[in-house]
Amino acid sequence: MRVLAVLSRKLMLLIGVGLPFCSVHADAETIEEVVVTAELRAVAVNDVAGSVSLLIPDDTADVVNHLEEMLGRAVNVNIASGASRARFVQMRGIGERGQFAEPLNASVGLLIDGVDFSGVGTAATLFDVSQIEILRGPQGTLYGANALAGLINVVTPTSTPDWQSRLQFDVGNYGSQGAGAVISGPLNESVGLRLSARKYRDDGFIVNTFLPSERTDNHDESTLRVKLDGTRAALSWQLAAGVIDVANGYDAFSLDNNRQTRSDQPGVDEQTSRYLSARFEINDLEWAQLVAAAGYASSDVRYGYDEDWTYVGFHPYGYSSTDAYDRGINSATVDVRWLSKDAGKDALSWVVGVYLLDRDVDLTRDYTWLEQRFTSDFALDRRAVYGEVSVPINELWTLSIGARAEDHRARYADNADVKFSPEDDLFGSRLKLERRFAAQQLAYVSFTQGYKSGGFNTSGTLDADLRLFDPETLWNFEVGYKTNIFADRGQVRLALFHMARADVQIATSIVRVRDDGSSEFVEFTGNAASGINQGIEAEMDLALSERVLVSAGLGLLKTEYQDYTDATGNDLDGREQAHAPGYQGHLSVRYQLSERWFGNLAVEAKDGYYFSDSHSAQADSYALVNAAIGYSAGRYSARVWGRNLTDTEYPVRGFYFGNDPRNDYADTTWTQLGAPRQVGLSVTLTW
Repeated sequence: MRVLAVLSRKLMLLIGVGLPFCSVHADAETIEEVVVTAELRAVAVNDVAGSVSLLIPDDTADVVNHLEEMLGRAVNVNIASGASRARFVQMRGIGERGQFAEPLNASVGLLIDGVDFSGVGTAATLFDVSQIEILRGPQGTLYGANALAGLINVVTPTSTPDWQSRLQFDVGNYGSQGAGAVISGPLNESVGLRLSARKYRDDGFIVNTFLPSERTDNHDESTLRVKLDGTRAALSWQLAAGVIDVANGYDAFSLDNNRQTRSDQPGVDEQTSRYLSARFEINDLEWAQLVAAAGYASSDVRYGYDEDWTYVGFHPYGYSSTDAYDRGINSATVDVRWLSKDAGKDALSWVVGVYLLDRDVDLTRDYTWLEQRFTSDFALDRRAVYGEVSVPINELWTLSIGARAEDHRARYADNADVKFSPEDDLFGSRLKLERRFAAQQLAYVSFTQGYKSGGFNTSGTLDADLRLFDPETLWNFEVGYKTNIFADRGQVRLALFHMARADVQIATSIVRVRDDGSSEFVEFTGNAASGINQGIEAEMDLALSERVLVSAGLGLLKTEYQDYTDATGNDLDGREQAHAPGYQGHLSVRYQLSERWFGNLAVEAKDGYYFSDSHSAQADSYALVNAAIGYSAGRYSARVWGRNLTDTEYPVRGFYFGNDPRNDYADTTWTQLGAPRQVGLSVTLTW
């Protein structure tokens, strides 16, 4: 994104809230160009023939601590919570929602420094993150089964040429406190180091009126990252390692549908992840570039909650229930690819590669209504080959063809004597035609086939005939246009898409009545017949002057199921898919008030949507207002910021069932509310 990068970085440099340690000057010739790396090559956003957004955490009105706080800036991207942090993301209406149901393959991939964290998004803390790349639509050719709807690539900075340091301190309401440090520089002529650490905590937004507790819905998150990088002769390499420790509370649902709970056993949402990644590039081959990347992550994930939402004695007959899930997730990946030498846009280019993934998941579930503790073991082996070639037809037109073949082998066994060993052979492809009208003007048409392997539900209370579900296939037809506007002072990106889904993997649920008359709410994954997801994505960035930068985006989405009857016999043919807002939009204005003072105002809006495909409860539409005013003087900067300044009540998760004895357990819509008004002060020192 050449023009936008220049504009954005120039303004960020002026207001003092830009990316740390960018050794650039205010003249356009020396400002670093921002590129997308998730396409396997470093490509400017304006040169990517696809719907791509680039988010920069340090370029926001408020102080963001986690990925979920950034996604309102991206169009047609939604999150579902149901825990202290959202683990799953939906793109274009496609993606998982449940926190404790197990989607063995996420529809939206998540990479952090090249390590696969798909389905465990609690790890996506954002301190010392340079950019977030959002690729919409199936990325099956290059990334496979975990990118059916799209991919999120979180990139952290590399070392700086000179030794530099940064300290950041944050305070705010609800007891929020944060402290972070970064140090970066050369260890010698060929090796650089970057080390960052961050601790953040708050008291949460929910008050337990029955059992005062600091773990009602508090956040307690620590991040440590280290990165080494270097170059010697034709070899360049990068090593990254990190630890993310999350010890959050979880007690979000109230029988009064507010932020006051009565739970006698507040839940937890905890995750400890350790990861290591390595990347090596050899550039002196006569005909190609060799890239080898490997990643390993080990995560301990614990999620538990008070299922009755209250205390013993509130429900008749002393009813009380808790549910807790403990998972150990180990994942290792290897990706080796050969890329043609970059000879410019007019030359033939290609990439071929092999990909290996091994994943092991151990589950222990302690549930009040199980006769014994439930345990299961799951192992997945994934092997793939992929390739893509781009052929210039002439100076203006380029044709690209890509394909990927994957072999999935899974093994599952639990202590209820249920065993599965499914095998899937899956295929993805991409056909793309590009037309360049000028240096910064691109139109494209693409047809992409994505896929997602089948799997099985691991709930110990689910009937055996509902455990298995089939692979899903998706075909995406997309037309896009990107151009600079107003004498290169701005940029516009447009995309129109139509997605046809077959054997849709759908999160559904059943409600069972126990012998004592209480109800059990069981979530699981099944298959719908087919579905349609189509819409428009438009984004614009414009420098109105040297002092004012405006960014805006709008996503429109229409979805429906076709020929689908759910597990309880309800006909959902023609119904809108869950967690698919009809529109999403954002608008931000950054203004340089003076040489040292700056302001930032941003609005995010989202249409209502169904909470689930199992009932008709819906979220209302809403808009959030964020703002900041700051001061920068050399090494020092400070800003006062606010998030959700209008204190809007908005839902991030919802259910519909009977749980309140005061109304004879009539079916009711229950919602988990998003964060209320937050204000704070952030101070940064660099040297």
